[in-house]
Amino acid sequence: MTNVTIARSTRTSTTYAVSLLVVAAAALTGCGSSDDSGKDDPLQGDAAKGGTVVVGSNNFPESILLADIYGEALKSKGINVSYKLNIGSRETTYGLIKNGTITVLPEYNGALLAYLDAKAVPTTVEETNSAISAKLDAKLALLTSSKAEDKDAIAVNEATAKKHGLTAESTIADLSDVAKDLVIGGSPEFQTRQQGLKGLKSEYGLEFKNFKALDAGGNLTTTALKGDNIQAADIFTTDPGIAKNKFVVLKDPKNLFGFENVTPLTYKSNLSAAGVAVLNEVSAKLDTETLVKLNGEVQKGGKDPRDVAKSWLSSAGLG
Repeated sequence: MTNVTIARSTRTSTTYAVSLLVVAAAALTGCGSSDDSGKDDPLQGDAAKGGTVVVGSNNFPESILLADIYGEALKSKGINVSYKLNIGSRETTYGLIKNGTITVLPEYNGALLAYLDAKAVPTTVEETNSAISAKLDAKLALLTSSKAEDKDAIAVNEATAKKHGLTAESTIADLSDVAKDLVIGGSPEFQTRQQGLKGLKSEYGLEFKNFKALDAGGNLTTTALKGDNIQAADIFTTDPGIAKNKFVVLKDPKNLFGFENVTPLTYKSNLSAAGVAVLNEVSAKLDTETLVKLNGEVQKGGKDPRDVAKSWLSSAGLG
């Protein structure tokens, strides 16, 4: 497996995003998993042919891992699968699944709803998924959500936490007096999304000293936060680096980042009832503790995500 920094685009302009993706597609061929993951251009717009289910992912390690879990589970039931991995942010992948280029995509229900309807304020997972289904393109379907949840979160580094008396019991609101002195980092999309700087201002009244565009909870962000080049960051709650680097994750009492249950999003006409059943079985077995463990095997242990996926599916009776 080639070691390449890839990061989650949270849950910019189209020209900027596509330019980055074209470069990434050339550099990341075969990245993330073995066998057929890098044979096709992930931005190619041709729909799946010959009954093949195309499993896609966004451009961060956990999404690739989840795509491998979905794909290998489908393969174990005799379903033909190909992969288009490490594509980019939701702004790109939603369009590709909507036109049938992708058949299955790992999603996070709260982030997807925020993308479809920034004003939605559901109070339960069920309300979140109902609101998504009401806004989804008619060709798409949201399957059963898993218990596994990976939320965006605002974290500060150890030095900043000590300086301002922030602990694991502190909230985002506790930054109100000090945000003006802090540089926050995250993906370029974080700057313009409601689940980002816009929401931090509208919900918590926070305006930071500066924003530094890095990656989405990946190595660039982690390194910058650890090195105090930024003092706060958009981090993801299943990131094994939080404990390792003694980052302090702030609570979100206004639920800006909502529910973030891992949920398969599908292009309905390209997925059989058997395929739907398989993916729902995966969701029934996947929880947050498991996802943190599997992420650690990939991101800290350096294992190939497809190997990790196969091993977990076998242990869960799904492979």
